[in-house]
Amino acid sequence: MCQRAKVAMSHFEPNEYIHYEKLEKNINIIHKRLDRPLTLSEKIVYGHLDDPVKQDIERGKTYLRLRPDRVAMQDATAQMAMLQFISSGLPKVAVPSTIHCDHLIEAQIGGEKDLQRAKDINKEVYNFLATAGAKYGVGFWKPGSGIIHQIILENYAYPGVMLIGTDSHTPNGGGLGGVCIGVGGADAVDVMAGIAWELKCPKVIGVKLTGKLSGWSSPKDVILKVAGILTVKGGTGAIIEYHGPGVDSISCTGMATICNMGAEIGATTSIFPYNQRMNKYLKKTGRADIAALADEFQEHLQPDAGCHYDQVIEINLNELEPHINGPFTPDLAHKVTEIGIVAEKEGWPLDIRVGLIGSCTNSSYEDMGRAAAVAKQALAHGRKCVSQFTITPGSEQIRATIERDGYAQILRDVGGVVLANACGPCIGQWDRKDIKKGEKNTIVTSYNRNFTGRNDANPETHAFVTSPEIVTALSIAGTLKFNPETDYLIGTDGKKFQLEAPDADELPRLEFDSGQDTYQYPPKDGSGQHVDVSPTSQRLQLLEPFDKWDGKDLEDMLILIKVKGKCTTDHISAAGPWLKFRGHLDNISNNLLIGAINMENGKANSVRNALTQEFGPVPDTARYYKKIGLKWVVVGDENYGEGSSREHAALEPRHLGGRVIITKSFARIHETNLKKQGLLPLTFADPADYNKIHPVDKLSIVGLKDFAPGKPLKCIIKHPNGSEETIILNHTFNETQIEWFKAGSALNRMKELQQH
Repeated sequence: MCQRAKVAMSHFEPNEYIHYEKLEKNINIIHKRLDRPLTLSEKIVYGHLDDPVKQDIERGKTYLRLRPDRVAMQDATAQMAMLQFISSGLPKVAVPSTIHCDHLIEAQIGGEKDLQRAKDINKEVYNFLATAGAKYGVGFWKPGSGIIHQIILENYAYPGVMLIGTDSHTPNGGGLGGVCIGVGGADAVDVMAGIAWELKCPKVIGVKLTGKLSGWSSPKDVILKVAGILTVKGGTGAIIEYHGPGVDSISCTGMATICNMGAEIGATTSIFPYNQRMNKYLKKTGRADIAALADEFQEHLQPDAGCHYDQVIEINLNELEPHINGPFTPDLAHKVTEIGIVAEKEGWPLDIRVGLIGSCTNSSYEDMGRAAAVAKQALAHGRKCVSQFTITPGSEQIRATIERDGYAQILRDVGGVVLANACGPCIGQWDRKDIKKGEKNTIVTSYNRNFTGRNDANPETHAFVTSPEIVTALSIAGTLKFNPETDYLIGTDGKKFQLEAPDADELPRLEFDSGQDTYQYPPKDGSGQHVDVSPTSQRLQLLEPFDKWDGKDLEDMLILIKVKGKCTTDHISAAGPWLKFRGHLDNISNNLLIGAINMENGKANSVRNALTQEFGPVPDTARYYKKIGLKWVVVGDENYGEGSSREHAALEPRHLGGRVIITKSFARIHETNLKKQGLLPLTFADPADYNKIHPVDKLSIVGLKDFAPGKPLKCIIKHPNGSEETIILNHTFNETQIEWFKAGSALNRMKELQQH
């Protein structure tokens, strides 16, 4: 054990060690207590329990108190997370933590120029994050270093780790056998403060893979298929655990792709068991010592024989066909062979305006190699892309390596533009010039999300997600009607040719080229570091504590908006041009719910002011109510708050006077974020009661003096004609979370406990 303890978590933290012996000890305790085989998810989650002896464990019911190994934050969410940590008054983070600058770089011209422009525009924010990191002991990855999830996979993820990240695609690390979970910034603050982190004990959905991937089928097709089966909310409250003989046919980065997009089905996270593909990746990324240690502890990094899953899905990889999902939702699954016919029938534009590969989901060396293999075939026949074509490397290491090995040049030669190592168009950071807003068009991407307006803020852009090699093939053909498995292209010599299924190395034959050094180590003692937030800044704003609950029922609340249909975090707090205000709560609150569709008039960003009877923007109406001291509520539909982990979607309604969000159901991360900020996320006991509430009604939540776990609350609906109805609302609050509500927020409660 003494020898084992000397293996560091990463090259960047030589004094922070992997504690497999503690994991082993906790797993043994749980084995004895539960007296049954454990899934891999259970081993790692329960292996990180704060108190494995006394912790109540019941899947889907009890809340677990956990001790994650580390925290990662991307720059858009890190601003608010660090502002909250500063408010806590603590001198230094308690666990290894990092900040990654990837969200604020807009795709406009090409990599170098876009990066320099971002550095100039975001200088104030980058300086804040760098100095806050230095002061509080947080590692800082500078702009241009790459996308957070690729950096984590290359440097920080390892088999058995429990990592939380302030981005919904943090589960990417499951490709290296870790339990990596996306959270809001307030959750990250808890962990950085050394407080046990709470998570509802997840169910476990098993996906058994048999057969072997081949031809045009790729790891992306696995998750596109699973998304079609489970839908955008089918994984809520569960970890997706892949197992079976088919697992070994998938590369480590391919497994990461599958885990990454598990966020699109609402899963808590996704994970693969440790195997030799992971071992190979660890060694290639300079972590042979971790690979050797994982080999020693392999029995704890794989599921027990005979373990029980709450649900099992079986996929035969031999029969899996290439998929393409969309438009407007990532769970609308189609086979590539059928998409042209479906698009014609539905009236979706067939011509592909832009093909985009990369993003945190598909930007590995293998992904770029397979795309280049397709492009090389087209070039051999004199063909280039008919559609515009962009490439986003996942990290500086990937960029430098594909430049050295010629992939980047092949992709340029076929017509591509290599963008900066950043999120770019995947999150709406795209200064798109080829269409006008409102123009109906189709794009195909290797990204993860395709919600309305997600990539370019145009609600008429039909976005489809698929694998990088299919994106490349479709971009060369220029139409959704092209099936690379059966259709032919015409070369410049007039002869027909067919693309062969791409083949590429999963890892470079030489060592990775690390490229430019983009990491800033935190100093051993950062207490003297000054962190500057100007009171006149339009980008950053120190936080004021939210008001405490006054101990009374919430009576006669106005309905700000009754939302019709899908309402993601993009609808609640749009990204794109609004990203620049992620560190300034008041400014970013001007985008509150501007994308949500109002049930009353079918319009976005147009709601009735209950006092003036005039229709106006949602944020303006909320501010009007707040100014005169009126509390308000939002009524939503199914899976409210699906999508990203952005806690701004919870901070903004709280800041502008909201107190309650009532829906048919919530996405996991958003529900937790609402609780953290002192709001009441409640669900209809009878979903049909959604139809009883009208935008002109007033709502009262009664029974709050007896607010307790598992005890429903009553809602009195007061109609304009004076009549009243009472409905029952459920909640998932535990005792700790009720204390957050009473204190006004989780941060307020933390300060109360510090004072005691």
